Amino acid sequence: MQRFAVVTATVLAIAVQVGGARAQISDDLVKIGVLTDMSGVYSDSTGKGSLVAVQMAVADYGGKVAGKPIEVIAADHLNKPDVGLAIARNWYDNEKVDAIFDVPTSSVALPVSALTREKQKIHINSGGGSSDITGVACSPNTVHWTFDT
Repeated sequence: MQRFAVVTATVLAIAVQVGGARAQISDDLVKIGVLTDMSGVYSDSTGKGSLVAVQMAVADYGGKVAGKPIEVIAADHLNKPDVGLAIARNWYDNEKVDAIFDVPTSSVALPVSALTREKQKIHINSGGGSSDITGVACSPNTVHWTFDT
C-alpha cells in the first residue's frame, strides 16, 4: 500500500509539470476516482486498501496540486465491465473526475482505458494485468505500473 501511495504522489507531481495537464483540471478541483473491487475476489488486494493508499498519498502531497485542492471519490465496479465503464463515463462526463486509479480486473481496465483516451483524461492502472494494456490497447492516457500477463 505504501508503494501505491508513493506512485500516486509521484504521478500527481508529474501531471502538473506537464504543460497540457493543467488544462485537465476541472472546476479548480483535482478529482481522483478510485474505481476498484470493494466486494469481490480482488477486494482484499485492492478495494478499501487502494482507496486508503490514494487518500494517504493526497495527504502526503499536502492535499493540493498546482494550487488546487484534491478530492478523492471511490466506487465498486463489481468486477463487471459494463458497471465499471458506466461509472467511469459518469465520472468523466458528470462528476468532473480528472483521473481514475486502480481498476483491478482486465475486463474492466481495458474499456476504462479506452474511454480515458477518448476523454483525454488520466488512468493509473495498478490492478488490471493484461498484456493488452501495454500492447495492442496501449494508450498515452493510461499508466500501467504493475504486472502484466
